[in-house]
Amino acid sequence: MAQYPGPDTIHRFQLDNGLTLLVYENFAAATVIVDGTLCTGALAEHPDKAGLASFTANMLMRGSQKRDFSEIYEALESVGAGLNFSGNRHLTDFSGGGLAEDLDLVLTLAAESLTQPTFPIEHVEQVRGETMTGLHMRANDTRQMAVLKFQETLYKGHPYGRSVEGYLETVEQISRDDLAQFHTETYGPAGMLVIIVGAVKAEDALAKVEATFGSWRNPAQKTMPSLPGVMRPQTFNRLHVPMKDKTQSDIIMGWPGPLRAAPDYLAASLANTVLGVFGMMGRLGQRVREEQGLAYYASSTMGGGFGPSPWYVSTGVAPEKVEQAIESIRHEVRLMCEELVPEEELADCKAFRTGSLPVGLETNTGLADIISSIALHDLGWDYLSRYPDLINHLTAEEVRAAAQNYLDPDKVVITVAGP
Repeated sequence: MAQYPGPDTIHRFQLDNGLTLLVYENFAAATVIVDGTLCTGALAEHPDKAGLASFTANMLMRGSQKRDFSEIYEALESVGAGLNFSGNRHLTDFSGGGLAEDLDLVLTLAAESLTQPTFPIEHVEQVRGETMTGLHMRANDTRQMAVLKFQETLYKGHPYGRSVEGYLETVEQISRDDLAQFHTETYGPAGMLVIIVGAVKAEDALAKVEATFGSWRNPAQKTMPSLPGVMRPQTFNRLHVPMKDKTQSDIIMGWPGPLRAAPDYLAASLANTVLGVFGMMGRLGQRVREEQGLAYYASSTMGGGFGPSPWYVSTGVAPEKVEQAIESIRHEVRLMCEELVPEEELADCKAFRTGSLPVGLETNTGLADIISSIALHDLGWDYLSRYPDLINHLTAEEVRAAAQNYLDPDKVVITVAGP
């Protein structure tokens, strides 16, 4: 796997201001991708200001001290480049790209947006309006409402229980001063990660990043608050979100999942592949959707990150099939916890996992994503070369043990949104 990023091909640099730069040279095409993360997100906001981190990120390109909104977008569009920001729970991300010759422009615009945003009041109201529209749409979407109520119930009293996008009542109250203060207090280069993949030499990329970000300092930058632990469900907890005039019910069933750093993370992720990913969405797709005809879709999702992101099953069904679908899903979860995955099925899922790796690394974006994951979660620079063996050496016993560690059909949170 010498053609993939590794310790000899991921060039690593540390700037004096705390920014880490990773560069992977790829001259297969004359393009370049820039990905970055900053150590600020929704965990740093007060519950009364839920949505503040996302709102702040959405405002970054609405005007800087050097360019207004139209000038920023005209500069990008004139060369066919792109740049966007998003505020998430733990991190604020940015991603940009274009032709290699336009790397200077992308980095310059990213730096100006991150270090010198002006938060023009007319755009504050425009972004607020767009956000509120999205929240109104969420309130009318069965799947989104099932997910929202699931998160609020599973993580009651925990920061993970708050919506990253916020709520109508909180977004409505966020002021321009709140945005500026959040930026001043939490944005900075300390702990920042920038990844550049594409047709640029590592030393040239370093010079460009130093020129655009090297002078950034923020002595006021606060560290992110520590994340409290989360209680696993102790009972069978089911809630209904009534939504009249809907023809479909969406079901979310789940538990707190493993941290990415958990020793059994890969075993749990392989269990998730068996349960609701492989082929036509694993056993759930095969048995709940195809064989029984209960669901429009059925799959299982396991995040894995800095905290206990949920491991959950999601499905959409006709309202009269809700009870049957829930029991069918619980049956499949119980089998995962009680029985060993047959050798042939496990081998097929392992082949799927290892075989899909090269596909994900065919683009600069895919390469940047995996390098980011390796760096953020300290997986080791040789992770990609070790990955096939890590997956192939997992045993059916380890997969079952991981399922038992996180899943329980009788101690679970289930939300149903629909009629």
